[in-house]
Amino acid sequence: MSGSKCTRLTGALVKPVLDSVDSVLFDCDGVIWRGDQAIPGASRVINLLKESGKKVFFVTNNSTKTRKMYVEKMTLMGFNATEEEVFGTAYCSAMYLKNECKLEGKKVYLIGSNAMRDELQAVGIQQTGVGEDHISGKPMDWANVDLNPEVKAVVVGFDEHFSYSKLNRALQYLIQQPGCLFVGTNRDTRLPLEGGKAVPGTGCLLQAVETAAQRQAQTVGKPNRYMFDCVASQFGVDPDRCLMVGDRLDTDIMLGSNCGLKTLLTLTGVSTVEDAEAHQKSGCAERQGMVPDYYVESIADLLPALQG
Repeated sequence: MSGSKCTRLTGALVKPVLDSVDSVLFDCDGVIWRGDQAIPGASRVINLLKESGKKVFFVTNNSTKTRKMYVEKMTLMGFNATEEEVFGTAYCSAMYLKNECKLEGKKVYLIGSNAMRDELQAVGIQQTGVGEDHISGKPMDWANVDLNPEVKAVVVGFDEHFSYSKLNRALQYLIQQPGCLFVGTNRDTRLPLEGGKAVPGTGCLLQAVETAAQRQAQTVGKPNRYMFDCVASQFGVDPDRCLMVGDRLDTDIMLGSNCGLKTLLTLTGVSTVEDAEAHQKSGCAERQGMVPDYYVESIADLLPALQG
C-alpha cells in the first residue's frame, strides 16, 4: 500500500514502534482469540509486553461477560490478566451510567444479559428487564404495559431474549417516562463467526429501539471515545504513547483515530488490507479514520522483537 499509513509492521520496524508506546489496548475476539481458541502466540505476546513494563488493557464491545468472566477465560488460555485491565461494554456502560448519568442508587430498564445486570449491580444500579418478556393482550393494551416509575434510563446491550414485547416496553419508557435517558452498549450490526458465518449484533437491537422511539441512543463502546476515556482516567494513559490493536476498522481502528492513538490492524479477524486500502483511496475524511498506521498478519508477528 502507498502512503505513510497502513505500513506492514515487520522486521526492524517492530521494536521502534513498541518502544514509542507505554500502553497497548487489545480488542479480544479476532485479535487474541477466535471463539474459544487463542490466536497462536497471542498469550506469549501479551505476557512479554507486560514483562517489558508495558501497561496492557483489553477493550471489547461484547457485553455478555463480566470482567471476572473475561479473566477466567483468559487465564484458561494462558493470558496473564486481571479484572482491572478488562474494559468490556457491560462494565463501561455501568461506569457511564454511574459517573456521567449519575444513576447510582437508581433503576434502569435493561435489554441485556445477566453480565450487564451484574456489572450494574456492582456500581449500585438496579435493573428491571433481564430475561424473557412475553406479549399479551391486544394492541390497545400494549401502549399501557406496566412501567416501573423508578426507571430513569433504557439501556440496550446484547439480549438473546430480545422480543417485540421488550421493544414495546422500551418505547413506552422512552415516551412516557419524563427525562428517561437512552444508552446503548455499541452499534456492531453483525457478529462474525468461523467459516464466513455471522449472526445479528447488538446494533440491530439498538436500531430497532431507536427507530421505534424516533430517538438516538448515546453509545458507550468502540468507536466512541468513552471506552478509552474509561481506561485513561483510571490508569493515566497518555494517548500519544498508546497503541490500539484490533481486527475491525470501523470500531477498533476508528476508536484509535478518534482518540489520537497509534493503530495496528491484525488480519486474524474481520477486516482486510484491501478494506483499509479502499478507505485510504476514498477521499472521504471519515473513512480516513478507518485506515490503520500499521498492520500485521497476526499479533504473533510481534514476538521476535519482544523475545530479542
